[in-house]
This record gives sequence, structure tokens and C-alpha cells, in this order.
Amino acid sequence: MNSTSGHHTTGHGAHTGHGGGRPGGLSVSESGYTLELDTTVLPAGAQTLSFRITGPDGLPVTAYETGHEKELHLIAVRRDTTGFQHVHPVRDGNGVWSAGLTLTPGDWRILADIRPAGHDGTLTLGADAAVAGPYDPQPLPGDTRTAHPDEYTVTLDGELLPGAAGNLTLTVSRDGRPVTDLQPYLGAYGHLVALRAGDLGYLHVHPEGGPGDGTTEPGPEITFTAVAPTGGTYRLYLDFQHDDTVRTAEFTLRTTPPAAPAHNSHHHGHH
Repeated sequence: MNSTSGHHTTGHGAHTGHGGGRPGGLSVSESGYTLELDTTVLPAGAQTLSFRITGPDGLPVTAYETGHEKELHLIAVRRDTTGFQHVHPVRDGNGVWSAGLTLTPGDWRILADIRPAGHDGTLTLGADAAVAGPYDPQPLPGDTRTAHPDEYTVTLDGELLPGAAGNLTLTVSRDGRPVTDLQPYLGAYGHLVALRAGDLGYLHVHPEGGPGDGTTEPGPEITFTAVAPTGGTYRLYLDFQHDDTVRTAEFTLRTTPPAAPAHNSHHHGHH
């Protein structure tokens, strides 16, 4: 193992690494921490998923730093990007986590976002699970900047830039009226998850401001900073809370190409 570069990326990259470089969630094990599902073949329907995170000593991890008010964020999404669920499992004293999920037939990706005590930085581990039954995969939605969860409309403004920070602003309205009384959810007025289409690489996205800072309004706009590690298509999922219910708005966004380079290497041949 090349430990020097490993330290370099985790130490340095606790925050910068959230955007640039390799997205999280592509590996079941990283820095000695492993996501172990109790079973990787699951029935369809509502159920409890149990799992543990083992540490470098091979034992289940029972001490975590909190991030966005929780010790562990669990994302479940089918490989075709449908069925997104962001849940907060409960942990027993032995380090076994339990999460309630509703799964449809197909191949699922289970992502655990954690910061084990004593580890410098956040880790996102990912494991595959198979759900039995007739699978009806859905095509990736085209570019969509408007979502309609229930009676709400959420619009997405801003650009995802490969290798550079960009601001994304989501605006929430209900029945045509701006929502100005969003409720805090996970320490912010919204929680945004971005996954790279094709491999479900996980991007950490950070809210700009939030409840209690004295300046951030509770809607209708929620602003985030995101860095796309590469060009391509991303699926974005916004969880927001209003009237004591958390809803999810889904978007598909292609990265904006960087400005044209000064050199002419992109021209094929000369006329």
C-alpha cells in the first residue's frame, strides 16, 4: 500500500476531497474500513437492512463523529438511479446498524457516509445488493431542472463544473407560491446528494449557510456548493422538510464543459 499518498488525500482532502478527485462510494472498503451487509440478497418490499462497519482492527466500529447531525447517512438507490432513499439507521451497542428500506426488484447500491472516530475525514463506502423479482430498469431521465414532488415544484439553477466548485440554487414553491418557511433538516434547509450516472459515484455537496447563522432565509432558495469530479451526467436528489414531512426532488444534470482551452488540440485535422 502506498500510505503516503493515502494520507495526503485524506488529510488534505477532508473538505477539498469532497469535490475534486475520485467520488466516494465506489469501493466497499477504504482506509481499513469496510461496509458489511448482513446479506446481499434481499426480498422486494419494505424491510430492515442490517449491516456493520468494520474498522482496521476487524471489529465493528462503535464510535463515530457526527456529520449533518447524524453518525451515519445511508443512501439506497437502484442501479438505474430510481428508488432513492436517504435514511438514518439506528446502531446497537455492538455496532450493528438497522435501516428501514423499501426495495424493488433489481440491483441496488447501498452507500454509507461516515466519519469514524479517530479517522481524519469522511468516508463513503458502497456495497451492492440484489433484490429478487422481475426487474424493470428505467432509462436515465434526460436533463431535468424541474421536479414535482407532491404539490411542490422545485427548480434547479446553476452549473455543475468538472473539477471546479459551482453553486447550485434550488427554489421551492408550493401550488405556485414560494415556500418561505422550510424546516431545518439535518442542520440545513435541505440536503443534496449527487450521484454520477454510470457508476453511482457519490459527491459530497455542502449547503451554503443554514438555520441559526442569522442570514440564511428558510426558503424559497437553498444554495449548495458542488464540484463534479469529471464531466458527465449526474443525478441530484434534494431532501427538504416542510409541514413536518421530508420530500425528495430529483434532477438530472450534465456538467457544463470548461471554457475552451487556449491550444487547438481539439481540432481534428487542418483545412
